[in-house]
Amino acid sequence: MGVEKLLHVSVLVADLGRALKFYQEILGLPLDPTRLEFGFPGAWLDVGDRQIHLLQLHNPDPVTGRPEHGGRDRHIAFSVTELETLRLALEQAGIPYTWSRSGRRAIFCRDPDGNALEFSQAAG
Repeated sequence: MGVEKLLHVSVLVADLGRALKFYQEILGLPLDPTRLEFGFPGAWLDVGDRQIHLLQLHNPDPVTGRPEHGGRDRHIAFSVTELETLRLALEQAGIPYTWSRSGRRAIFCRDPDGNALEFSQAAG
């Protein structure tokens, strides 16, 4: 079979505009306007040579009652070049975050829809 790599991750959002503000303005992810439409609101964002597909669809999962620390929930992990810069951007935007409980230099936060995100600084 030979599964080779992850291509994209889909993330359910309730409000595409609100989600784009977070992913583009706070995280700095560029929009890929070349992707096809699927008949519902959505957007493709580039993350290196991979993508996040935001889908504005009904979320069948509970958005409340999730673990406070995103490392104990399903999450998407990102490598960042400047963890401190991201931490300051989260603070400035009023977005709560927690440090990794493993002792690594990594932080966890949630997007406006409660999806957990992990950020750790790239080695080197």
